[in-house]
Amino acid sequence: MKLATAAYKMDFLDSWETYAAKLTAWVEDAAGQGADLLVFPEYGAMELATLAGKEAAADLEASLHAVSERIPQVDALHAELARRHGVHILAASAPVFDPAIGPRPVNRARFFAPSGAMGHQDKQIMTRFEREDWGVVGGGPLHLFDTSLGKIGILICYDSEYPLLARAMMEADLILVPSCTEAAHGYNRVRIGAMARALEQQCVTVMSSTVGDCDWSEAVDTNCGMGGIFGPPDTGFPADGVLAQGQMNQPGWTYATLELDAVSRVRKDGVVLNRAHWAEQAGRDSPAVLRSLS
Repeated sequence: MKLATAAYKMDFLDSWETYAAKLTAWVEDAAGQGADLLVFPEYGAMELATLAGKEAAADLEASLHAVSERIPQVDALHAELARRHGVHILAASAPVFDPAIGPRPVNRARFFAPSGAMGHQDKQIMTRFEREDWGVVGGGPLHLFDTSLGKIGILICYDSEYPLLARAMMEADLILVPSCTEAAHGYNRVRIGAMARALEQQCVTVMSSTVGDCDWSEAVDTNCGMGGIFGPPDTGFPADGVLAQGQMNQPGWTYATLELDAVSRVRKDGVVLNRAHWAEQAGRDSPAVLRSLS
């Protein structure tokens, strides 16, 4: 299969038609290169706030509502593009007000199959900005999607920095990591997390990023990153685990081709078997005994 992961530049949009044309062009570009799976980044949907005007886009609370209100229309467009091009698409995540969860929004990524069917994954653990400034909350539980490309899980940005979340989806062949980071420090935290999760669970992680400046938003005003596709540095994968990576802060797709059985092969007969030996930590992971060497 061919994977495509985005370094995505958000724009100030003057109409819905402008957004639809932009998204269509991105999908057509990747599909035209033979991609089977397209991964957009965390909070890439924040550009939709500009459809409510500059004042709404610049206001933290108003921008949350403006984006959330557009998501049904956005999802219909993604479903249609997935059907038309026969691809899987992870849409850019968005703040979504879901009455079933509570009065505050969740950070939700929606995942579309070539049939147009949709599932979603909510972010589990919030960053300080989400907690303290936006009031975005943790959403529904982790899901694992059984697809024609294998079993696919999603860890949104900060979630990729927590090993037990990846372990909860230990059957995943691919873990998608949509991210939104304002500086190289944040980008590298998520990248290191994504690479570590690929090592521990002997799977492939696919990281996407927002890039560029958005002076119309307080929330996503500065963005830093690039696309990256990572595997375990073991049998059948590159020595550094990097299947592909883009160029820092350069918008566009990053591609990698992956054999469908690559993950199962390394899990069965890798030089090391991190995933299979995971359980041996039990009983050895209690607090270390402090001993004086003075």
